Formats: sequence, structure tokens, C-alpha cells
Amino acid sequence: METLQQLTHRQVEALRVVGTREREARGVSLKEIAAGLRVQPPSALAHLGPLEELGLISRFRGKSRLTRRGSAVLEEYRRHHRVAESLFSRAGLSADATCRAAREVDLVLSHRTVESICAAEGHPSVCPHGARISPCSSEAERR
Repeated sequence: METLQQLTHRQVEALRVVGTREREARGVSLKEIAAGLRVQPPSALAHLGPLEELGLISRFRGKSRLTRRGSAVLEEYRRHHRVAESLFSRAGLSADATCRAAREVDLVLSHRTVESICAAEGHPSVCPHGARISPCSSEAERR
């Protein structure tokens, strides 16, 4: 099973919060992560434990930082979500509806399936919201 398929949406959201709030010189406090998730610190901590076990974040002196692997998994999630949104957009769903539909499937799609969808969709470069979709492996190799 791929790493992304082992995560919950709340864990992905915790990765996103850490990634957007960490700075070069310091990690993100549990309090900041809890605020970003809109939960109490003990609930935020419950999401961080599995992320640390999977090697997606590192924690030191109460601060969390994304690892390289964590950054890669977060980018992979964004790609899965945006490719799924593009597929649902072609099916005629509105931009908001594509996002809701993509959340239903983005964590269960394998990397191989996303690559196939991306190729079938003509390698879209942006999602319905205008966010960049990173190129799939085969597309990146051709460039």
C-alpha cells in the first residue's frame, strides 16, 4: 500500500499545516498545528504520531517539520486531488463539486491510477480552480 493510501484527510491536513507554517529556522509548535486544524493540542498530537512513524514529519523539542518524504507525499496528494478534480470537471461538475468529489477518492487512488487518469485527460496543467498540477512521471521524462 502506498504511503498516501495509509493517511486520513486530517493527517494530510496536518501535513499541510506544518508545511505552510514552518520556517527555515524553526519548526511548528503543537499549539500552531492545533490552531491550523481547529482542534485542541491533544487531538492535533494524535494526528502527528502516525505521520512521524511514517517518516513524514520530524519532531524535536516540541516543534514539527516536514521531512523530504513528507514534502513529497504532500505534493503527491495535491497532484492526486487536482487530477481527480480535472476528471470530475470534464464530467460537468462545478468547481466546488469537483473538489468535494475529489476528496471522496483522492486518498484511495494509487499513483499508477492517477498517472493513467492524467494521461487520459491529456496531461492537464491546472485544476478547475487554476492551481498547478505537477507533471506525471512519463510527462516529466519526455520534457
